[in-house]
Amino acid sequence: MVEELDAGRALGLDLPDLRSLGWVTLRTPASSPALPLAADLGKGESAVLALALESNDPLVILDDGLGRRVAELLRIPLTGTLGILLDAKEARMIAALNPMLDQLDSLRFRLSAATRAAVLRLAGEHGEESITEGL
Repeated sequence: MVEELDAGRALGLDLPDLRSLGWVTLRTPASSPALPLAADLGKGESAVLALALESNDPLVILDDGLGRRVAELLRIPLTGTLGILLDAKEARMIAALNPMLDQLDSLRFRLSAATRAAVLRLAGEHGEESITEGL
């Protein structure tokens, strides 16, 4: 994760440096277990899953489809970026999801129009995405 953010910042993206955030604890897995069906799993996803297997109370945040499938096979509880944003909206930590989804879109976060509309509907935000969905 740190390396991915470093690479994004090197490309000029406005991304945080996790090492400078006091509320973030960076951890490395004690071991690199062989994960079933995960030959194509990225380094970050593999590390997240390995840490979850070492934890007594795991919850992972994964958006990668293969990573999510492996987590489900391993019965590791998971959520994704959209789940975190929905929770933040429900907790009134953010006022609206639509601008956040726009920002994710600008960062090339892959999100289908149908998923975007469903997330906005769950958040109680009914914009153009919701209106045009049934047309």
